[in-house]
Amino acid sequence: MRLGMLLRYHGHDLALAEVLEAERLGYDSVWSGEAYGTDAVTPTAWILARTTRIRAGTGIMQMQARTPACTAMTALTLQALSNNRFLLGIGASGPQVVEGWHGVPFGKPMARTREYIDILRKILKREAALQHQGELYQIPYTGPGATGLGKPLKSILHGDPDMPIYAASITPIGLKVAGEVADGVLPIFMSPEKTKMVTDPLRAGIAKGRPGRTMADFDVAPYVRIAMGPDLQTCRDALKPELALYIGGMGARSKNFYNDVTKQLGYEEAAVKIQDAFLGGRRPEAIAAVPDALVDEVSLVGSPERIKDRLQAWKAAGRTHEIGSMLLSGATVESLRVVAEAVF
Repeated sequence: MRLGMLLRYHGHDLALAEVLEAERLGYDSVWSGEAYGTDAVTPTAWILARTTRIRAGTGIMQMQARTPACTAMTALTLQALSNNRFLLGIGASGPQVVEGWHGVPFGKPMARTREYIDILRKILKREAALQHQGELYQIPYTGPGATGLGKPLKSILHGDPDMPIYAASITPIGLKVAGEVADGVLPIFMSPEKTKMVTDPLRAGIAKGRPGRTMADFDVAPYVRIAMGPDLQTCRDALKPELALYIGGMGARSKNFYNDVTKQLGYEEAAVKIQDAFLGGRRPEAIAAVPDALVDEVSLVGSPERIKDRLQAWKAAGRTHEIGSMLLSGATVESLRVVAEAVF
């Protein structure tokens, strides 16, 4: 099982000390995300420029914010500048961000994922000038307002045609599509005891995708929050505000993927309480409703000894290829060292 870490969303603090320590310790990757503030690409480029070995990726670039060709150009450029250390992660985000921030239709995320990755692979492979006629993307464009002057083009840059592409998916159908068309997946919540929630739909997708692939060829890279300290409850409580935000507030009552996953993990009553309180403006109540057991199951919390003990379950899942990479969120220099000592 490889180790990685996540950058913070705040552009003024990229946790460079932690990144450099992760590189020294032998961590494989560092990832930058975006919501409706800091973009994913700029911090990734910054980290690649400040490091020499560790890989850096976008976790994730929102598809609706960029054309597939723009994403491919960005990926090829970062790949070339970093000696092939760039990792490409894309995702559909959610309706609130896509329509409320980017001002474009959320549309059909599964169809978009398929078409987007198909176009990316055509650009990377350079086997022919780019052409794509799909439901969501037409290249060259010939629709309303077209000049008629567009023509198929090839990328000027020659990159790695096998650049791995990660998809951010947590729903069963999203995971199935990721298994079919991507090379890795970035689940935001995962339990090492309930890996089948992720791996069963992935296996179904892998079976439909490119011939000859198995789970051993696919990188399941969950985000794992970590809070290390002498007081277990304090560590749990430090992670609950973010969990409450995702479970309760990231989406509408009728469409919240994170709330659905919490229910699938076995915390249906708590998921309802968290959402009711959060959407009702009672954020402290929502935070208090996050079960300690959920925090323990999907995160690493407590003393170094407790974290090392909990890591055994994650390592066991890694040995069966149900988890390929563990991406730590909120890691400090000290906790990076503790996890490295337990895993390597």
